[in-house]
Order: sequence, then C-alpha cells, then structure tokens
Amino acid sequence: MFEKLEQLVLEWANNKGIMDNSTPLDQFGKTSEEVDELYEALMTNDALETKDAIGDIVVTLIIQAKMQNLTINECLQHAYKIISKRKGKMVDGVFVKDV
Repeated sequence: MFEKLEQLVLEWANNKGIMDNSTPLDQFGKTSEEVDELYEALMTNDALETKDAIGDIVVTLIIQAKMQNLTINECLQHAYKIISKRKGKMVDGVFVKDV
C-alpha cells in the first residue's frame, strides 16, 4: 500500500513539474514550511492540521528522496539500522543518544 502511494506522489510531482523544475534545496525549503505547519498544528492542538502536516512532510520527503535517486524505504531502512543499535535515555520527554 505504501509503495503505491509513493508512486502516486511521484506521478503527481511529475505532473506538476516539480521533478523537472525544482531542486533538492527548493524541496528542502518546502519540507521546512511543512514542518513549521506541523509545529503550529501541535501548538494549537489541531488534530486535522497535524494529520495534514505530517502527510505533507512525507510527500516532500518522498520527492526529495527521488531527487537524490533514493526511495523513502531505503532511507528509512538505513536510519532504522542505525537507531536500532542506539543507546541513550529520555530527558524531559526527548530521547538523548549516548555519545
């Protein structure tokens, strides 16, 4: 199911001209905008806007990965391989990795 949605996102991005007319830095800016929207949704406790912002962030990351000749799945697998071995502790509600 996720792979199908990923493909639909990439088709949408191609149809909108994003892949041909944007850059990885442009896409990073879009991701940053969406992260700011997530922050605002969390600050106002807006569940619908939170859902929308998380989805939009994933969309921008799917596009960014494609621009880097990667897939989200590859990136997630790589990250999990690293974090699965990470040691650390919770400090004020945030996991802090051991150095």
